[in-house]
Amino acid sequence: MLPKINQPAPAFELPDENGKIHKLEDYRGRSVVLYFYPKDDTPGCTTEACNFRDDYSKYMDAGVALLGVSPDNVKSHQKFRTKYGLNFPLLADEGHVVCDKYGVWGRKKMMGHAYDGVFRTTFLISPDGLIQKVYENVKPADHSQEILTDIQA
Repeated sequence: MLPKINQPAPAFELPDENGKIHKLEDYRGRSVVLYFYPKDDTPGCTTEACNFRDDYSKYMDAGVALLGVSPDNVKSHQKFRTKYGLNFPLLADEGHVVCDKYGVWGRKKMMGHAYDGVFRTTFLISPDGLIQKVYENVKPADHSQEILTDIQA
């Protein structure tokens, strides 16, 4: 089940593409965009990540931390980040523990094939650690601008 608006965001502790550990509590005092995506270097995920990359300075100017999370491993994140010049941390949730905590892991279907995976979902977390907004069924091409519009409103 997805965390609800104004509830505390579930705590996490995950390595980034370089093995550096990131904890939600490390970001206390600033807003966080925590976006969950299915898989490194796939079309939708690449579009979404590159749009975040291109808009990164706008997030920094607004004082907002940007973190991507997928069940891919550190090495996969490293390759994905390098290949596309991504300028924000990608967190490796290999056992999908954090995906489960945020309610974004579940049964999916594609071309008649059922499998477990990540539902493309983003959480805007307030500086005091509360869920401020939940974005479900994200459209990769428009998502970064959608968030920036909300942040700047």
